[in-house]
Amino acid sequence: MRTFPRTRLLASALAALTVLGALAGCSRADRTEAATNEGAAGEVRVGFFPNVTHTPALIGVKKNFFAQNLGSTKLTTQTFNAGPSEVNALLGGSLDVAFIGSGPAINAFTKSKGEIQLVSGAVTGGAQLVVKPGITSVDQLKGKTIATPQLANTQDVALKKFLAEKHLTGQVNVTNLDNPKTLDAFRKGEVDGGWLPEPWSSRLVTDAGAKVLVDEKSLWPQGRFPTTVAIVRSEFLKQHPDTVRALLKGELQAIDWAKKNPAEAKTVVNGALKELSGSSLSPAVLDRSFANIELTTDPVPAQFPQLAKDSVTAGVVDKVVDLKGFADFGPLNEVLKAQQLPVVNAPELAK
Repeated sequence: MRTFPRTRLLASALAALTVLGALAGCSRADRTEAATNEGAAGEVRVGFFPNVTHTPALIGVKKNFFAQNLGSTKLTTQTFNAGPSEVNALLGGSLDVAFIGSGPAINAFTKSKGEIQLVSGAVTGGAQLVVKPGITSVDQLKGKTIATPQLANTQDVALKKFLAEKHLTGQVNVTNLDNPKTLDAFRKGEVDGGWLPEPWSSRLVTDAGAKVLVDEKSLWPQGRFPTTVAIVRSEFLKQHPDTVRALLKGELQAIDWAKKNPAEAKTVVNGALKELSGSSLSPAVLDRSFANIELTTDPVPAQFPQLAKDSVTAGVVDKVVDLKGFADFGPLNEVLKAQQLPVVNAPELAK
């Protein structure tokens, strides 16, 4: 029987442990990577609004652009009236992806402590302060009642920030109503106007005789601000980046199709709105609504720091949110590169 000096045995044992440790480290990394990217999801749950400002989502669903790109992944959809309700569903785990307003998107990132990612734009523009014809100046808003879709939603923040800048905070009654209820309340004289997204601002103008006092485009550089964006649960994005990429490819196709087929796009959106909300829009409302929006995957990232400040000015939050890590445009940029389109660069929002 052969024998070895004790020092040689000890050295051999340490070497073996070192090798095992290295292998274990690689194994852990492999397991982490496997847990991170699990391939295509079995199901993806997507939320959006029955509004013209959510046209990419409406067309993506109705024209099957989402389904075609998702392949075997089941698409489940749910509609909401305003952002805060959709945020609750997202944070509660009953949604994976949400088409949502920019304000609630920031709020979702804050409330989740970074577990929500901005992944794409959808629509810019399409929000206005519309009022009774007798109100012709901002000062005449004093003592009046103005509606927004929901407390702390995108239009609610925009209105309150506007009032604060005009030194009218506390002098205008701001009420929160579902958009259809705002139309009824305006007709009955229960509210004097509303800061509303399309098609509701156009409905008040075309169907109820309201006048535009402020078009939100006039308050932003080049008239561009992110009205609707797409956000994703970070966990879902890590586990199923292929599914997120497929959805964004479907969104881009929906936008491209709508731009090439504007008349048919309006018909498809109107049909979707009737199916989801029970009523369709008149041709005049449709035309006006579409004229006020831009369909784009560009999230206009340069405006988000200002939007974060606006929430403070509006009194929705106490301090400006640090948006570092808010956005992950990796999947979107892969889709854009494949189509030889400009990518989105937003280092101020990246991890």
